Amino acid sequence: MTDTQLKLYNSLTRQIEPFEPVHPGIPGVPGKEPEARVYTCGPTVYNYQHIGNMRAYVFADTLGRTLSWKGYKLTHVINITDVGHLTSDADEGEDKMEKMAARESKSAWDIAAFYAADFEKDLARLNVRETAHPRATEYVDAMIEWGKQIAPEHCYELDSGLYFDTSTVADYGKLARAVTEDGEGRIDTVDGKRHAADFAIWRKTPSGETRQMEWDSPWGKGAPGWHLECSVMGEKLLGFPFDIHTGGIDHREIHHPNEIAQNQAFCGSDASGARIWMHNNFLVERSGKMSKSSGEFLRLQLLIDKGYHPLAYRMMCLQAHYRSELEFSWEGLTAALTRLKRMVMATAPLSELASQGVAASTDPQMASLLERFAEAMSDDLNTPVALTVLDEVLALKKVGAGEKLAAVAGLDAVFGLDLLTLSRTDLRIRPKDATITEAEIEDALARRKAARAEKDFATSDALRDELAAKGVEVMDGDPLEWDWKL
Repeated sequence: MTDTQLKLYNSLTRQIEPFEPVHPGIPGVPGKEPEARVYTCGPTVYNYQHIGNMRAYVFADTLGRTLSWKGYKLTHVINITDVGHLTSDADEGEDKMEKMAARESKSAWDIAAFYAADFEKDLARLNVRETAHPRATEYVDAMIEWGKQIAPEHCYELDSGLYFDTSTVADYGKLARAVTEDGEGRIDTVDGKRHAADFAIWRKTPSGETRQMEWDSPWGKGAPGWHLECSVMGEKLLGFPFDIHTGGIDHREIHHPNEIAQNQAFCGSDASGARIWMHNNFLVERSGKMSKSSGEFLRLQLLIDKGYHPLAYRMMCLQAHYRSELEFSWEGLTAALTRLKRMVMATAPLSELASQGVAASTDPQMASLLERFAEAMSDDLNTPVALTVLDEVLALKKVGAGEKLAAVAGLDAVFGLDLLTLSRTDLRIRPKDATITEAEIEDALARRKAARAEKDFATSDALRDELAAKGVEVMDGDPLEWDWKL
């Protein structure tokens, strides 16, 4: 744990605030450690997650790792919405889960299970630490009880369901940025609503229809509203108030204001449920392939298929501050992979040198570098600056291998780049469409090396061109000593 005070940007107050845990505990006393409780809005599992979605979980994991590094006992929840909310946040449109089930001729339950498993696989690939992943369907009874408690004073019933009256709570929409005189700016008026911003607590199954996912309730057979799910799971798993609620910046405008309104109604006060609300900015991709609606979109698997290790994407995210917009490009991803390679190769010899007892005098810069790292991460998770500190630590010369290895391990525990276990070959991912084998590449390179040693540059160039025709780039003079890449 570092002594530098952790400060985080609170979207609710629009300012950076010192982190003061709800459950402070007693530092240094086993079993009574200070706690940090974090809730992250997870995906609706009706399709694969694109890399823009995944930025939110890299950010949330970095936050969680920072809290652990600071000495807090962390409880982190990333929910999985396995009951489809509607295709519009305005309580209009088709149910996402039912729509995909019909499209793939599967049950909605099978759809949810398949895409939830794929999401969890992507989390593991990105080295997101294991957390609780509660399913919304496990808490429907609790959601109905919530609805029954808040309905008398805060809700009204329409033919389509039970709606929350946003005028019944103080400062509705305070979190959002796009508020108009009629309430939250992006929500359109729906027939029967008292106010444009009112939202569904319970969605009734339309008369004459049967949904695959529906439950009995006091307001008729149907399914819970999307916003209610997160309020209920947050309260049940973390208790009110808890420390931090995170999500993508898109949730700041509708979903999270609606959560806060429900939490206020349930708690009987102006409590927002979480003390700090944090939002990561968008990942922008100019080709238009980020959206699920575009058909083939940018998934983590696509990056792997093109020969990029998933942790190159994590590095790419860490190179930008979480509140800054991040533009995706293949060139940027390549640069992130190269930086990761450099770090892995600089870390690799440290374990062997440390085990051999190779000593060196302690570099006086180490202490100041570690202090700079602590200051950067404590300053609202300033990962771009903190990464430059890691670069400088790896470049130190007058420091023992054991000391440097310990420092790198401590810093990487926050970054989650797996520097102590990754190898150069781990980062060499074979593209899906590659036809040449690694053995063939290595054989050609060995022959090329021999030709160059004999100054037979014609043969050397011919072998290089032959490899290039098969998609292999030979990187002569690369300081990383990477012989090739596909």
